[in-house]
Amino acid sequence: MPYTFKYKKLLQYFLQGLLILAPITITIWAITSAFMFIDGILPNIIHSVVPELMEDKNGNIKHFPWGIGFIMIIGLAIIVGYISTSFIVNKIVSGFDQLLHKTPGIKFIYSTLKDFFEAFAGEKKKFTNNVLVNVDDNDVWRIGFVTRDDMHEFGLRDYVAVYIPMAYSVAGNVYIIPKERVRPITNISAAQTMKFAVSGGVTDVIEDIKMS
Repeated sequence: MPYTFKYKKLLQYFLQGLLILAPITITIWAITSAFMFIDGILPNIIHSVVPELMEDKNGNIKHFPWGIGFIMIIGLAIIVGYISTSFIVNKIVSGFDQLLHKTPGIKFIYSTLKDFFEAFAGEKKKFTNNVLVNVDDNDVWRIGFVTRDDMHEFGLRDYVAVYIPMAYSVAGNVYIIPKERVRPITNISAAQTMKFAVSGGVTDVIEDIKMS
């Protein structure tokens, strides 16, 4: 019996330690991987444009100190965002945008990526209208986000497009649903709804509200 007791205690300590360490370790790993990825590709991009700037005396590509490339990307994005607000630059960007939208082959990739990023961060954010949706026409409800509230282009009246995220995944499904089978979620934010759905329903949204 004493050995069984000690074994259970050790297992309990192990699981408790894992519960503390796993989220911290994975978060640090994800951030470090992002830093290393950007620090790795940025010198190659600069070298392809200005080779002499990024080569040492032996002809090898120089590498940035850890984290510098990431900071440079953030700074570049801020600078581009700032200058894009000017009238002239905005017109140039709009013209380039229209050109890419009309270029065969490229327009599909470009427009898809642009719509994806704008859905999260642009002025046309899509994942803000969080809802409960009855997809299967029974008393089972799924968590989703209305991404289009008018489907007349598809010949459907009083229908909406709802994106339903998958748990522990960046993937999801889009359903075309009658409006009467969609209920708005008003007591929690879109971000908390997304977190609840992606976490498989284990996130305590009430606790999140208190912390925010």
